[in-house]
Amino acid sequence: MQRFHPLLLALWRECCQHLSIEESLARTSPLLARRLPVDLVAIRRLEAARACVETAAAVALHEQPTPEPARSELLPHQFEELVAWSRAGRVLHRRARTLAEQLPGLLPDEIEGDVIAGPLSGEAGPAGVLLLVAQRSRHFNAEHVALAQALLDPFSAALENDRRLHRLATQQAAAEADRSSLLSRLGRHDLQETIVGAEEGFRPVMERVAQVAPSDVPVLILGETGSGKEVVARAIHVRSRRAAGPFLRVNCGAIPSGLVDSELFGHERGSFTGAASQRRGWFERADGGTLFLDEVGELPLQAQVRLLRVLQDGSLERVGGQRSLHVDVRIVAATHRDLRAMVADRQFREDLWYRIAVFPIEVPPLRERPEDIPALATHFALRAATRFGTPPRIPSPEDANRLLAYAWPGNVRELASVIERAVILGNGRSLEVATALGLGATSPSRPAVRPELHASPWPPEQDDRLEYPASGAEGAARSEPKASEVNRRATAQQAPEGGAQRGEAERSPSGRAAAQQSNGASAEIVSLDDAIRRHIEAALERTRGRIEGSRGAAALLRVNPYTLRSKMRRLAIDWSRFRGD
Repeated sequence: MQRFHPLLLALWRECCQHLSIEESLARTSPLLARRLPVDLVAIRRLEAARACVETAAAVALHEQPTPEPARSELLPHQFEELVAWSRAGRVLHRRARTLAEQLPGLLPDEIEGDVIAGPLSGEAGPAGVLLLVAQRSRHFNAEHVALAQALLDPFSAALENDRRLHRLATQQAAAEADRSSLLSRLGRHDLQETIVGAEEGFRPVMERVAQVAPSDVPVLILGETGSGKEVVARAIHVRSRRAAGPFLRVNCGAIPSGLVDSELFGHERGSFTGAASQRRGWFERADGGTLFLDEVGELPLQAQVRLLRVLQDGSLERVGGQRSLHVDVRIVAATHRDLRAMVADRQFREDLWYRIAVFPIEVPPLRERPEDIPALATHFALRAATRFGTPPRIPSPEDANRLLAYAWPGNVRELASVIERAVILGNGRSLEVATALGLGATSPSRPAVRPELHASPWPPEQDDRLEYPASGAEGAARSEPKASEVNRRATAQQAPEGGAQRGEAERSPSGRAAAQQSNGASAEIVSLDDAIRRHIEAALERTRGRIEGSRGAAALLRVNPYTLRSKMRRLAIDWSRFRGD
């Protein structure tokens, strides 16, 4: 065996470098031709499930024609004899005709001349056969048979590599078929989540995503519940260099306080009651990818300390463990709470705030981007039709008006639920948006609208009340006449006859024009942006330029501080000039 050492070393190197049996045989056959009078090298695979022998690869070196990939069907007892010979591990040296009679199906039909056959084994037992066919008028001797015996191990490894490669290819094909079936059921072309409104109301958010995605800095996403914070987090992951890695979402508010450390950082076996085995935490499972910490403001202070260490140097220890582990994870956090106020109230660590808020992104609520509502409603309607197996229906203009009139406290998540409910109620014939919103028999010609979504006020001929698609005490309160309307009616009743006549004259178009001319600047209508700017400046003046906190302008206006700052940037409002000395 020592004299075969250089050849065997070269054969092992080639067999291990290539996964495909065709490549391995193509690289090793010229090496064998230097020591053997071989004209054809072939490897045949045993197929136990079908009781057959199939040519996996063949290389002709000189005169022998390369046989076509062929399959030899065997009778059950013939295949059992072939397997029994393979288990024995004996190399056979025979003439082709004699070997074909001794073990039917072992050789392809066109093989002639002197043949050496050796069994190849795999993890599950007999896997194939190595065939060496001599050149015409040449014969193998005892030294050649001994070399063939030594070749069985490297070629068995090559055949096993090829089997694993085929198994992976089969699994990949099955996964691709499942993916195509899933996409077909969802009515989508790819698995990447479609971001509706990326070119409209959501455009500023996507611009911020494009800025921060290529880097690895932590991102803090701020926004109301259901506004699409997870969609933004996935967009950051998909556009980052970690897109091929895992994206894991953890709802920090849903983890019991006593299990936060175990869930995030893992635990060792026996570290506490019930820890029957070792467990990898979310950080370890997200190694090389992105970890989305949803509702990070719900984390207890003890877990915030350990989270801070992971963000600082990427190291952690499992609960009950003594070994420090290193992970490469990008953190994207999200919350609907005011973390600055929580820091001031010592409910959230200030040092952790500075770590996770390196690049904050504010997601505006749906009511602040009404231009996205029709597109979102259409998207959810088509998706629901695919899921429920109903004919596709899209919202009508009247339905769009109804949707635009609603305040959407649940944001995009509530819109998706309303549209799905409308699809179910319509039974495939229509979209029952009015019923899904709880409007009942609201007339499509007079939808419930919010005045800030329309440029013109209600006509005087219509009812003085503004209708909102609300229910309960809040809806009743909103449907009551406003105080200004009550005062106006009382004043009209108490005014003298001349005043009543003047009021009637002002209701006509010509009378309104004359009244505006007589009133001068008091009748001027400013743009909506100017009205919002004046309102915010009045609040800043009252709070002396303070934005956050219980005495800030955000609390006075009843909006999120980040929403107020965003509006101030858009309207070019400088808060510092209201600070005073």
